[in-house]
Amino acid sequence: MGGASSSDLDRAVDAAMLRHCTGPTMDLGCGPGRLTAALAVRGVAALGVDSSALAVRMTVARGGLALQRDLYAPLPGHGRWAHVLLADGNIGIGGDPLRVLRRAAELLAPDGVVVVEVEATGPTLVQRLRLETENGFGDWFRWARVGLAGVGALAAAAGLELLEATVVHEQAVAVLGVRRDEERSSA
Repeated sequence: MGGASSSDLDRAVDAAMLRHCTGPTMDLGCGPGRLTAALAVRGVAALGVDSSALAVRMTVARGGLALQRDLYAPLPGHGRWAHVLLADGNIGIGGDPLRVLRRAAELLAPDGVVVVEVEATGPTLVQRLRLETENGFGDWFRWARVGLAGVGALAAAAGLELLEATVVHEQAVAVLGVRRDEERSSA
């Protein structure tokens, strides 16, 4: 959620991600919009995308711009974003991190980067999850957890390359750029 309830770890990971976003940024799976709004405060053009109407309303209430869309639906600025954010393990959306990275790569400008938060250790695994509260529980959905050790191979399969990785406690921030051989072959 961000704000006053954030831990020092949360703030450190957010700062590690946001330092890479100096130009137009799309935040895929923006949730309540803490990163989209933080970029807007800095004067960086940012657009959050989330399938949840509530998440989009929360992002807008924080001062960010957001669209309610599936991340695979047509999105503005296709192929022109300087940065695509995948925070909070959103590389795992739908249980298919390769598909998510391929989509992020499609949205990038030729010299853009994907900034992704993953687990610092551990394997890549797919699981079924559901959200549970004291008031009930949601439907089951597929989600993948990705460890830093697996990011390079996933990036390569998506036409990207691992440019940089920073470990922040148990999390890691990986920066992925368009592979130069991919750029030449598509030119």
